[in-house]
Amino acid sequence: MLLLVATMVFKLLFGFPFMVILLGSLILYITIYMPTFNMNVIVQQVVTGIIPPSLVAVPMFILAANIITAGQAAKKLIRMVKAFLGHIPGGLAITTNAACTLFGAVSGSTQATVAAIGGTMRPMLLEAGYSSPFSLALIINSSDIAFLIPPSIGFIVYGVVTGTSVGKLFLAGVGPGILIFILFSVYSYIYSKRNNIASAEKADWNERKTAVKGGILVMGFPVIIVGGIYGGIFSPTEAAAASVAYALFLEGAIYRTLQWRTMIDHFLQTGVVTGVVFVLVGAGNAFSFLLSFLRIPQTYLPPLFGEDPSRLYVIFIVVVAYFIACMFVDPIVAIYVLSPIFAPYVIATGVDPVLLGVLVVLQAAIGSATPPFGCDIFTAQLIFRRPYLEIISHTPPFILILLLVTVLLVAFPQIALFLPNTALL
Repeated sequence: MLLLVATMVFKLLFGFPFMVILLGSLILYITIYMPTFNMNVIVQQVVTGIIPPSLVAVPMFILAANIITAGQAAKKLIRMVKAFLGHIPGGLAITTNAACTLFGAVSGSTQATVAAIGGTMRPMLLEAGYSSPFSLALIINSSDIAFLIPPSIGFIVYGVVTGTSVGKLFLAGVGPGILIFILFSVYSYIYSKRNNIASAEKADWNERKTAVKGGILVMGFPVIIVGGIYGGIFSPTEAAAASVAYALFLEGAIYRTLQWRTMIDHFLQTGVVTGVVFVLVGAGNAFSFLLSFLRIPQTYLPPLFGEDPSRLYVIFIVVVAYFIACMFVDPIVAIYVLSPIFAPYVIATGVDPVLLGVLVVLQAAIGSATPPFGCDIFTAQLIFRRPYLEIISHTPPFILILLLVTVLLVAFPQIALFLPNTALL
């Protein structure tokens, strides 16, 4: 087992792609310690990991995100939000936060949100007097709300692994996502006041009317996805297909940004990103199988949990495990590997699987922006060409807010469970 861990750490430090870290380390371990093991079983586990029907929604949400990110939706959304919020203290920061939250309901991707919203808002934030570290931390952490606001690939993967309703998980992410938006906005207001950052000029009603006319149609995405699932009109997979159709209609017929050549590029990009996601999913399933085959959970978890663990203690252990794991590995892999390990203890204590799914995906969102290896940190480094230390230097306040939301969800689970408990599912 020591060789397996050492190999993974070595490859992680030297920047290997995570699929290589997982499968390469797994194959090396089996070759040395289990020479008679049939490698066809590993191939079967990789394939098994990517065949659940719910995963069909993933490439469709990715395609919708690609179409919207390359079009006019992000700019029109920012213009609409800024027209109403830009003049209040911290208005530009709150606009960034709101735009990331709303665009997350369009794309479902933290990386797409960083690129689409961050690329437009960061120069505006710097010009208004916000520091570069604050601007970067705000963009990264606000973009991570996209991991909670439906559509969320994290919820799809968690639902597939645990058998939890993806539709209920989607709805359960709305309340925590809105709560995070509110708390980030309050912090942005306080930061702006303390640093004497001037607000933008207040837009008149004609400007607001023009901005709403241009951006209101973007709000069709959360209406289709959240409203459709809540009302029992769509399954998550059908909502994904509807979001692609709406993206084509919006950027093709209304904003007129689509061309056949760009559509081919969108399809190719979707194929590449989907391939990466599915390889990670398959590798995570194979790695989880190896851990179970070696009886790692049965050996190490009983002493950790004890004979009769309380509900609160189980939640604490699970949350800490996911938080630490997602600081180092891709959130999709962490969800795929850890969920089957903790499932028996979670079920035994009666923890609501939907609530647990929200807590798990929230830790994945936090880990995505947390040093040392949060994936959104490196996305921002690539997009904005800024040093690593500058990107992470102002992240602690946002991480503390996200941890506070974790505590609030444990104390008041109805923040997450109200919508799925009242939906027509």
